[in-house]
Amino acid sequence: MCLAISTIPIGIIGGIEGLQSSFLLIGLIFLVTFVVSIMISYLITRPIEKLTDNIIEISKGKLDVTLAPSEIHEINNLTDSLNRIMASLKLAIHKVGVKKGEIFEDEVKVTDEAINKQKDIIDNISGWAWEIDLKGNYTFCSDNISKFLGYNPEEIIGKSFFEYMIPENSKESMQIFNKAVDNKNPLNNLENWIVNKNGEKRCVRTNGVPLFDDSGNLIGYRGINTDITNEKEAEGKINELNTKLSELKTEINDLKSNRKTDVETKKSEIDTEKVEERSDKKEDEQKVDYKFIFDEDANVLACTDSMYKKLGYSKDEMLNLNITDFNALETLDDLKEKINKAKKNGNFSFKTMHKRKDGSTFLVFENFHYIKDKNAFKSIVRED
Repeated sequence: MCLAISTIPIGIIGGIEGLQSSFLLIGLIFLVTFVVSIMISYLITRPIEKLTDNIIEISKGKLDVTLAPSEIHEINNLTDSLNRIMASLKLAIHKVGVKKGEIFEDEVKVTDEAINKQKDIIDNISGWAWEIDLKGNYTFCSDNISKFLGYNPEEIIGKSFFEYMIPENSKESMQIFNKAVDNKNPLNNLENWIVNKNGEKRCVRTNGVPLFDDSGNLIGYRGINTDITNEKEAEGKINELNTKLSELKTEINDLKSNRKTDVETKKSEIDTEKVEERSDKKEDEQKVDYKFIFDEDANVLACTDSMYKKLGYSKDEMLNLNITDFNALETLDDLKEKINKAKKNGNFSFKTMHKRKDGSTFLVFENFHYIKDKNAFKSIVRED
């Protein structure tokens, strides 16, 4: 409006002096107006800036701040109000007997410590903290995501929670997430394989809690992704070893079954031949006390009646013995050495001592014969 009024004399002067003088006056008026506005602005804003700085100092607990008076009536009123508040606060502090630092500085310190503690916890978990909206888009991500995925938080914010999952997981996880959103339920132990910036697969376990606004409306989720890749790899190796162990047990049982069948077959074949004295029975009885047949491991496969009677066993007991059970002198290694010699040479003779079931012993002369077609051995025993 001032400018509009000022143009009236300019118009008059312009009619008298000409256009050149009028433009000069217009420029002068604008210049004066600009300078005056800057001065007025400075006179108003400078006291406000000082008052703002003083309020910041007061908020830090410095109650001895001097509030400078101003030429502006409204600012002076505000300054007076603050001076009265500080006077009341000083009086309250004096009466209660607490220090200013306990009200201001310690509170700030506790807040900083809590923030630092929270950051330390987040930085040292085996994963990263996050917040997402109802569409699964990241709205916050902790700095330590770079240790696991190679991305900075700025690269993650705004992108989908499911974008980094392998295709086999993303569809199912999205269904679980949408169901949780519909029911406003937390996300519990949701396991997924994701791909990091280098293209490597990492397995993470997701746990999150729902976030609500002041009206109780669900606005998103906050939670933690924990890296469980090593755990999953170890679990896979354990399953693989269990599978191999199961296969090995099956093979062992098959071998045992086949071995038992072979031994029973061999015993049956030998039993059918009737291990008895030959045609000249009287002569045999004078020269031989008993006979038995055994395998390469010195297990008894068959025997004459005179043998188990001589040693004091039943026939069934006798057929479940190893030669070491009734040989009082030879170890299994000693017997295998003699068995190998009999196999190589056809027979092998030696003296030893046999032991009865009651523990008594007697000296015998023993001769091992190799039965090639049955890969078994016959022992002819004569008491010495």
